[in-house]
Amino acid sequence: MKTMKTSHCTNKRIALFPGSFDPFTRGHESIVMRALPLFDEIIIAIGVNINKQALTSMELRQKLIESAFRNEPKVKVVTYTGLTADVARLYGANFFLRGVRMIQDFENEMNMAEVNRELSGIETVLLYTLPEYSHISSSIVRELVKYEQDVSSYLPINIDKNLVPDHWIFKK
Repeated sequence: MKTMKTSHCTNKRIALFPGSFDPFTRGHESIVMRALPLFDEIIIAIGVNINKQALTSMELRQKLIESAFRNEPKVKVVTYTGLTADVARLYGANFFLRGVRMIQDFENEMNMAEVNRELSGIETVLLYTLPEYSHISSSIVRELVKYEQDVSSYLPINIDKNLVPDHWIFKK
């Protein structure tokens, strides 16, 4: 497969951080916060994962993530459908940002990075999750919500608590 090169008219380092983020966790938040010094702009791109049953709408996920980064001008939150490589080109991203929690994540991310590079010519930057967040996944949080467990300790610290659905048993 031939690599398509992208032309970037800017010297800005723009990273696209794609995922379903259902929900966005402290692990995701940590990746973004640690990546901020590396990039001029980080676009958190909320996409559809056809293999997952959504806990919340894309619109609510966008509002929740925007609330967590409301004081960070370098972070933008968008929603999309379609190929991630196309979204990266649309927003002028010249990097993909991804987080890795465990070895299985690394193998999946390596494959995805290669396909994205072939489709767009854009490199992927991987950051490892901090040990204190390595056990947190969106899937686990969805499971806890299903069984009416409080998930507040897994969500971003600065999230607007008024936006969090009541059935998440969030301590207000």
